Amino acid sequence: MSWIWNPDGDAPKPPAENNMVQDPSDPTRKVTKKAANQPFLAHKQYKEKQEQEHQAWLQRNHEREEKLARGEEVGPAEEDPTAEQEVGFLGLLKFVVYLILVIVIAGKFFTGSFLWEYDGKWARLKTYWPENSGRLFSETYLATFDGSDPTKPLYLAVDGDVFDVSSNSRTYGPGGPYHHMVGVDAARSFGTGCFATHRTHDLRGLTDNELRGVQHWKKFFAEHKTYNKVGKVLHHPIDPKSPIPEHCDAKKEQTGHPTTGNSDPISHSKGNSERPIREEL
Repeated sequence: MSWIWNPDGDAPKPPAENNMVQDPSDPTRKVTKKAANQPFLAHKQYKEKQEQEHQAWLQRNHEREEKLARGEEVGPAEEDPTAEQEVGFLGLLKFVVYLILVIVIAGKFFTGSFLWEYDGKWARLKTYWPENSGRLFSETYLATFDGSDPTKPLYLAVDGDVFDVSSNSRTYGPGGPYHHMVGVDAARSFGTGCFATHRTHDLRGLTDNELRGVQHWKKFFAEHKTYNKVGKVLHHPIDPKSPIPEHCDAKKEQTGHPTTGNSDPISHSKGNSERPIREEL
């Protein structure tokens, strides 16, 4: 019942003198060493240490200049240990490398794959170091890569670009549904869908939709994760007086039916029958 004898309560005790330090922001006052003040006090200690090192460096630099004035041999000039270093190119490069490592390790941790389960074309070394991508093929030489020689790869061409499709020999090899497309530049068939009759690079008379179809499939092979561009084929000039190949479907020739899509080309037999075949990747 001490409150009866002392209703005003006990006066707060002043903090111990040994628990007080100078305020880093105001030299005229003191603050306690409580946890809330520790970051500011630590920063003050850091600045004081930096100032001491800087003053020591100035003293060493002054002594070096005096030795130089007396003609004495001295070592190389010492850089200021407290000077702030600029990031520069190497610092930025190091940051990028560390960031990539963090992303890669995180992908392995969260998905079990260093590339976050990405398995596209850009994850393969052949995309960046293609083999003989600048080769030039004649039409006759390209025809030798049609699968008739098992020791040679399977090549097909679309609008002048030659692609290696050997990774899918079940589809493009002998007996495969698209075997008739290898060894030749059948660009026209990729626009019209007439794979049996339009095995030619002649694009005359195609509609805008059909031309877009050719470019679509050219991009399809160029960006495929397992197919690689190996060169270009040199064609003989097309005689402008020669007849334009007839469409395998008269109705499509009249309506200009587009043949683009996101799967594989659709094979068409001559006449009215059409049978879609999807390539198995």
